[in-house]
Amino acid sequence: MGLSLEEKQAVVGEIAKQLGSAQAVIVAEYRGLDVSAVTDLRTKARKSGMYLRVLKNTLARRAVKGTQFEKLSDQMAGPLMYGITQDPVAGAKVLAAFAKDHEQFVIKGGAMANVLMSGKDVKTLATMPSREELLARLVGTMQAPIAKLVRTMNEVPGRFVRTLAAVRDAKPA
Repeated sequence: MGLSLEEKQAVVGEIAKQLGSAQAVIVAEYRGLDVSAVTDLRTKARKSGMYLRVLKNTLARRAVKGTQFEKLSDQMAGPLMYGITQDPVAGAKVLAAFAKDHEQFVIKGGAMANVLMSGKDVKTLATMPSREELLARLVGTMQAPIAKLVRTMNEVPGRFVRTLAAVRDAKPA
């Protein structure tokens, strides 16, 4: 049984609300997956903060119309699952890992802030380090010169103390 007009409007409104705060939308074909596999994917997606939903493509096109993901409309064909996420790398990692384990699950493409991505681009995005890891690398890079300066400045008094100890040990008692 189909959805009533009010239900369709509610679905489009809900998706539009999710798209308002999203950084990326990833589209994947799920044909041939069993219920337990999809349930497993939904659990993993929820843990990573991704909103995952199977939608009619006409409703999805209406939801993305006028948003930064409007270019994605051309890729909306066939039975698709839509992953809407605030962290593009985390979402891509979840879907790419699932696609690696389930060959029926095919990532068709995605979109980020007026940029259309192919399935290959999404898989490349999945290999990038997470935001937290990139921030940790940045802090480590910024901290390295300061730590080196501190070690250098600490070496001067340390060397002086070692020289005095050597002179003391060299003198006859």
